[in-house]
Amino acid sequence: MRYKLFPFVMVAFVVVFLLSNTVAVKVTQLGPFYFDGATILFPLAYIFGDIMTEVYGFKKSRLVIWSGFAACAFMGFVYWLIGVLPAAPDWRNQEAYNAILGQTPRIVLASLVAYFCGEFVNSFIMAKMKILTSGRRLWTRTIGSTVVGQAVDTSLFVAIAFTGVIPGAALLHMAVSNYVFKTCFEAAATPVTYAACGWLKRVEQEDYFDHETNFNPFAVSMDDLK
Repeated sequence: MRYKLFPFVMVAFVVVFLLSNTVAVKVTQLGPFYFDGATILFPLAYIFGDIMTEVYGFKKSRLVIWSGFAACAFMGFVYWLIGVLPAAPDWRNQEAYNAILGQTPRIVLASLVAYFCGEFVNSFIMAKMKILTSGRRLWTRTIGSTVVGQAVDTSLFVAIAFTGVIPGAALLHMAVSNYVFKTCFEAAATPVTYAACGWLKRVEQEDYFDHETNFNPFAVSMDDLK
């Protein structure tokens, strides 16, 4: 079955993921929250993930997750490659480049590991809970999957990206802040998720249930592209 809007949802998801990895190098503080810049944007990736699994099913979400993984890995490689190229004698911004984008390979590694684990946990829980609830009470699936998926994602990302860069107490503060902020953000966005899922289901004429799905994250096949 060919979907009208799936490519656009997929592109939006990948764009949010790439931007999140670029802005993650900045650490900021807003009131009691102490977090990296990606925290502002990354919850949108999980919302898109919820929407994709709810409407199109786990197989389609798996395809998109791998697409984002490949795009982010390539982005990290390009940033690294440009960084190691010799700077022109009259270009004086090499240190600035290294200070910001030079950190990206580690950020990308952290994000890839965290994203891979967190997103698949999130999508798996969404798909299984949809079957258990017979498609009712969407809010239980979006919030329940987020609580677990974000715990996996945040702990892995903060540990890999900032251990040795940020003092231990601040690292723990960042992990807790990230988790609380992102989880609350997605919970608050539940009405938007409801509206988006309802609209996509009507347009696509689809409301997929993963009764016979192979949930192996590596089981990507050509059928996923159809």
